[in-house]
Amino acid sequence: MLKSLEVSGFKSFAKKTELQFKSQITAIVGPNGSGKSNVAEAFRFVLGEQSMKSMRGKRGEDMIWNGGAEVSKSNRANVKIILDNTNNFFSALSSTSTKKESTVGGDFEEVVIERTVNRDGSNEYSLNGSVVRLKDVIELLSQAHIGVSGHHIISQGEADRILTANIKERKEMIEDALGLKIYQYKREGSQKKLSKTEENIKQVESLRREIVPHIKFLKKQVEKVERTEELRTKLVKFYREYLKREQIYLENEKGKIETEKKPLTEKFHHLEKEMERAKTILENSAKKDGKSEELLEIENEVKKERENKDKLFREIGKIEGEVSANQRNIEKIRAEMISEENKMVPLKEIEKLEREISMYVEISKIVQKIREFIGLHKANFEDKNLQKLEESVFNLEKEKIKFEEKILEIDKKLLELDFKYNEIKNSIEKEKDTERDAEKNIFRVSSEMSEARGRLDFINEKLHRLSIEENDWKREIAEGGVLLGTAILGFENDMLEEENQENRQERRRELDKMKIRLEELGGADGAEMTKEYKETVERDEFLQKELEDLKKSAESLEVLIKELLEKLDIEFKQGVEKINDTFHEYFVLMFGGGEARLEVVKEKIRKIKDLLDDEDGLVPRNSEELQSEVGEEGIDINVSLPRKKIKGLEMLSGGERTLTSIALLFAISQVNPPPFVILDETDAALDEANSKKYGDMIESLSKVSQLILITHNRETMSRADVIYGVTMGRDGVSRLLSIAFDEAVAVTK
Repeated sequence: MLKSLEVSGFKSFAKKTELQFKSQITAIVGPNGSGKSNVAEAFRFVLGEQSMKSMRGKRGEDMIWNGGAEVSKSNRANVKIILDNTNNFFSALSSTSTKKESTVGGDFEEVVIERTVNRDGSNEYSLNGSVVRLKDVIELLSQAHIGVSGHHIISQGEADRILTANIKERKEMIEDALGLKIYQYKREGSQKKLSKTEENIKQVESLRREIVPHIKFLKKQVEKVERTEELRTKLVKFYREYLKREQIYLENEKGKIETEKKPLTEKFHHLEKEMERAKTILENSAKKDGKSEELLEIENEVKKERENKDKLFREIGKIEGEVSANQRNIEKIRAEMISEENKMVPLKEIEKLEREISMYVEISKIVQKIREFIGLHKANFEDKNLQKLEESVFNLEKEKIKFEEKILEIDKKLLELDFKYNEIKNSIEKEKDTERDAEKNIFRVSSEMSEARGRLDFINEKLHRLSIEENDWKREIAEGGVLLGTAILGFENDMLEEENQENRQERRRELDKMKIRLEELGGADGAEMTKEYKETVERDEFLQKELEDLKKSAESLEVLIKELLEKLDIEFKQGVEKINDTFHEYFVLMFGGGEARLEVVKEKIRKIKDLLDDEDGLVPRNSEELQSEVGEEGIDINVSLPRKKIKGLEMLSGGERTLTSIALLFAISQVNPPPFVILDETDAALDEANSKKYGDMIESLSKVSQLILITHNRETMSRADVIYGVTMGRDGVSRLLSIAFDEAVAVTK
């Protein structure tokens, strides 16, 4: 139920004015031009009317009091209505609104709708003090069958608006009256959501079309990374094992050499002491003859030759160390050559060769050019010093053989010296027993010392070669750290057994091959590539799921739209049938007979089709150029007056049109009653007899809807419980006063 209307700064109501509606029928009267029709327009305004023309204006600013001689203009217009909601009729208020204490299930006892328009044209709507959208107001009012089309608000001169409207507009008015607008809003909202969803589907599909090729590319890269990581993992394990076995080998070899060297060192020190004792005996001997000096000369010569022999042994040891190092480098270079030979010659070089060959006609020149090309690329391998290393090994082997031949010569000479020495010694043996023993000891000790020294030198050379291998091993650790990172560390704690020399060399060659393969694959860490691939796949999966959700949502919206259209169609046709029953009843009451009925029809449109070109222009293919097509659905009104051959609206007089529109409007209101109906001088054209019928219809309608009547009609006034009078002074401001029936009649005259 409508409780009150409050206007301030709206049109002629410059000052705050409040109308209380405590009865079912309230009449508003006053002289022409007093502003009483502005009350009806205030209702239109606050209920969300967007057409300024329907409120006798051009823009929003026209709704604001523009000032007068005594009252200055307002900056804004404000209209507020209060609706009773103790029956919880309005149940869908925004949850953002501030709730009052209520006796009805905690809902609002009152619904307060307010609209304000400012000078700049801006509008503001509020529900129970909370700012809302126009959409929120419309959806709320649709629950009470109050729509923007205003079938429940008939302004001055618009009584026959439903008759003059086209079939489409008429259908919208009836849908509004039947409370079907909510379905239209839901359908339109669902259609917008569907359009947005379909656009989102296109965008998601477009994104997936862009992502899929990138995923394929990333997948290939990740597979390469996985192969690299697999090889890296294998290489780490292999590298650790190799380093550990090399460590075991070096430690064991060191232990063996030290074990071998220790007794020789002790023996050498013992021989040195024995030699000193023997030399002391010779020095103390009184007999020194030429034979002894000769023996000493032989001894010195033997010593010298043995020293030369020892030097040769040391040189041979150095040569063997260099040969071993060069052989390792040769193996590494050969492994690299295998990798280089398997590489593809760059396309640019091939293209260059093709261009150069194309310049020659003779086959011999082409063959020569190809040989030059092959020789050029073979030179790349020769630049790695492989030939130089092999030549170096060959030369070292030749030099070793020379040294070995010299050693044989020295051994031969030593034998000769030994033979000569024995001859001299035997000749003087009898003469110098003591010296002979000493000399014998010196010679023996010298020989043993020379042999021990040679063995020690050989052992020291082995230690030197082992030191080179140890340095190579440490360099491998550094290279492994650069290539594989910290993963190779901690190999010292691995438990492995020693391998023989043959297996060591084979493992070394396999390690070099694996390092080359890793470098060819690109040994860089592929964590970022894998991360990007994973993130891209996850995004694609997300988009796929989103696409599925969007398609499901679109399907649901299509089903909902279809259901809404079906429900709208069913309820609309059912509502039209109900209206027809009441419309006919009221029509017969107003005219004393006749027929009146609403019919659902299809709008017909015409279009030109099936045109062909000829020499002179367009000509129709068929004999009939214009063909009819079925358009949108609408409502047509068929009437038949008693005792007259009139069956169309266009044949009705002004009074007959008024009576017909009143009958239809009242019928619509009876079928789906709004909480209130506002009639602005809809009875102006009625005579006394029809005014009484109109009054009876008003009283009938007041049983289901609250009525606000703006009228000059005495009969209409007599049916009102409360009468408000509207006056206007010299200042042009409308004012309100409550008057009795007799006063109202006098005011309107």
